[in-house]
Amino acid sequence: MPVARRSIRYRVAVLLLAAAASPAFAAQPAATVPLQPLLAGEFALQAGKLDDAAGAYLEATRATGDVALAERATQIALVGKNDARAREALALWRSLSGDDPDQTLGLSIADATLALHTGKVDVATRELAGLLARPGDVGWRSALGALAGGATSARQAADVLERLLAGGHLPGVLQAWLAFGGLAQRLDRPQLAERIVNEVVKRFPGDPRVSLLRASQLRDAGKAAQARAVVDSLRPAAAADADLRLAVAQEYDALGDARTAAATLARGPQDDQTYSLRAALHAKAKDTAGLQALYDELARDAVRPDPQRRLLLGQVAEFLKHYEAAIGWYDSVPGGPQRAAARLRSANVMQELGRGKQAVELLRAMQQDASAEDDVRRDAYLLEASLWQKGGDAARESDAYARGLAAFPDEPELLYARALSWERRDDIARAEADLRRILVMQPDSVAALNALGYTLADRTRRYREALELIDRARAAEPANGAIVDSYGWVLYRLGRATEALTELQRAYALQKDAEIAAHIGEVLWTLGRRDEALRYFDEARRLEPDSRALLRALEKTGARLAPAASPPPPASPSTPDALRSRPAAPAGGRS
Repeated sequence: MPVARRSIRYRVAVLLLAAAASPAFAAQPAATVPLQPLLAGEFALQAGKLDDAAGAYLEATRATGDVALAERATQIALVGKNDARAREALALWRSLSGDDPDQTLGLSIADATLALHTGKVDVATRELAGLLARPGDVGWRSALGALAGGATSARQAADVLERLLAGGHLPGVLQAWLAFGGLAQRLDRPQLAERIVNEVVKRFPGDPRVSLLRASQLRDAGKAAQARAVVDSLRPAAAADADLRLAVAQEYDALGDARTAAATLARGPQDDQTYSLRAALHAKAKDTAGLQALYDELARDAVRPDPQRRLLLGQVAEFLKHYEAAIGWYDSVPGGPQRAAARLRSANVMQELGRGKQAVELLRAMQQDASAEDDVRRDAYLLEASLWQKGGDAARESDAYARGLAAFPDEPELLYARALSWERRDDIARAEADLRRILVMQPDSVAALNALGYTLADRTRRYREALELIDRARAAEPANGAIVDSYGWVLYRLGRATEALTELQRAYALQKDAEIAAHIGEVLWTLGRRDEALRYFDEARRLEPDSRALLRALEKTGARLAPAASPPPPASPSTPDALRSRPAAPAGGRS
């Protein structure tokens, strides 16, 4: 659904002011003034009561004729799965939009989503085909999002995708074919994915990205040796193509061979990004010799005081555990934004050297530096708390957060980090208090809504309250895989396992993540589908061997996984996001 040019809260505020100031409104009976439905819609949404919110926005739309409110009513009704109300709101939205071309995309997405919800596969296919026929990337990307986020099950999504494929509706754009092929893989439909790959080979012969799609398909099917052979065949061409080189390295990394990924990146022109990626991959592979060679290569060209290069040399030295050299490089960073990062890294290194007191002194000096940017000072508090946490000193960790919040009252990042700290220590009441403080200041904070809702669902029995919070987050970002996962998880905790499985599988189609895979495995195990559950548990282990959600699911179910054939090395905390198989932060900001 397209985002309105101004937020809905802005629109509501404008309408409320207009209602108060307009003589026309003043002349009307109080019952017809749209203040009441607008406020009712906002309050219902804040309470996570999606049906009531959609109804109130629909009433406000009728009173004001505002097309943005009609769109909002449709959105909320679709998220709340109130299809009758969604149909009513959509009809009103269409009548109010007239011939406005800015509205047609959103209307088409809503039509397709409603058709999916109501099982009208023919209608959904037609609407999605219309989106795919739009020029440019926006059409096929919108169709992909509507199909992945709106389908009621993986089976339905796969059925519609097969119809689109058979009808020749996918556009002649390789990126679109790759994206829909990836969706088929996430839907766990290997035969459909194979059909797409075969069609891509015909349409785009010789394009190496097609081979990468085939390699990822083989990898997902557990055929690592065949996937490796495909990737190996691409290495010669990758040396002359920077984008291909990065993609090939990423696939080697996904296959668990970070050493070869680094060697692939070493071929061809180098820049700071390439050097950073190589360093992270060597560290991940625990390849000390490779790291040392890279360090020597970088040091030879470090005469000029380039801040980024010196920061990178410090990081590589840190990887190599050349801690004194690392501090020397960090201290030599002359200025710019890299200077603050270097000082923070220095504190980490001092801790590794057993100079915890010196590390804390450095961080506290940064915290008191009035000339420093607020973000730098805040990060110094966050890092100090992290160092105490790693050292197992909960009291000093809490003190660092308390001092940070005294310096930056109600700073969301400090509150959020402290909430995660409380949750790790099983102090759910305090975690909840900090997340609620964020929501007082930022009622629409999707990360806080999702984190609090998920925590209540996962760590308490307050499932209805958790559902209301998660529904608020869903209303804001209905196609966010982490939020859909939270929704599925609270349904599971409510005892609605079959519904939960549908939502969790939809979340996995949106975002391939170890935590979501672990959740699917636990629900399948509960439903007695244990072979399927083990497959998802194994997938979660492949994505993130130390996944907290996976370990808890295995403990709860008693499931036992076969030893991994070749377990990948643990990811370095400094591995750049470009080569990660999933985001570094917990999904959706959850703990």
